[in-house]
Amino acid sequence: MKLNLKNPLVFFDLETTGTNINSDRIVEICYLKVYPNGNEESKTMRINPEMHIPEASSAIHGIYDADVADCPTFKDVAKSIANDLEGCDLAGFNSNRFDIPLLAEEFLRAGVDIDMMKRKFIDVQVIYHKLEQRTLSAAYKFYCDKELTDAHSALADTRATYEVLKAQLDRYQESDVFGNDIEKLANFSSQNRNLDLAGRIIANENGEAIFNFGKYKGQKVEDVLKNDTGYFSWVLQGDFTQHTKDVLTRLKIEFSKK
Repeated sequence: MKLNLKNPLVFFDLETTGTNINSDRIVEICYLKVYPNGNEESKTMRINPEMHIPEASSAIHGIYDADVADCPTFKDVAKSIANDLEGCDLAGFNSNRFDIPLLAEEFLRAGVDIDMMKRKFIDVQVIYHKLEQRTLSAAYKFYCDKELTDAHSALADTRATYEVLKAQLDRYQESDVFGNDIEKLANFSSQNRNLDLAGRIIANENGEAIFNFGKYKGQKVEDVLKNDTGYFSWVLQGDFTQHTKDVLTRLKIEFSKK
């Protein structure tokens, strides 16, 4: 089924040095931009992560230190990537929990101002897990009846994710689960109402900011910051994404004005 788009939708996939969104870096990014008229543009870039790529990660995606030694750093290409993403919604496979927060961290480190929270996020894995419970390779086989032969190649994963989403729309078009509508797909893709990209701070049913981790999980941020004055500093000094720290700082400022 052809996607019903108001804005361009960018399917993207990252290959990285590891799985820690705070400290790991991108070594390859591929994105496929699908326009409302159905036209497509794709781009793949190798990135020098400015750190050693662990052998365990290289064994998965096949990218080694020597392969990216002469490639640009993320800071070198950040503005170009941001321009390509301007005015676009984003889609991926496990992107809400990994690719999007990690990409946001890279932009912050590069000093490029891009407001990721203005966009709609479609996570094809979440749709799949809610309805079928599988992996990308299994999703590709299940929905498209094809074998994903180059899994963990950013280009192959990106293209497969796009094809899976279109097949999902075909399969569930009669169920009225989400329809061919980006906003409904984005809502269905979200596990929580995240206020930060890592999902550490979310909105409760009343729209109030609450913590989604640790000893204060489920408690209102405003109450915690008021009753435990050291918790704010602990988060800022802790192993959290910069975006989480920025959101918490903004909330603290808002609360102080009441």
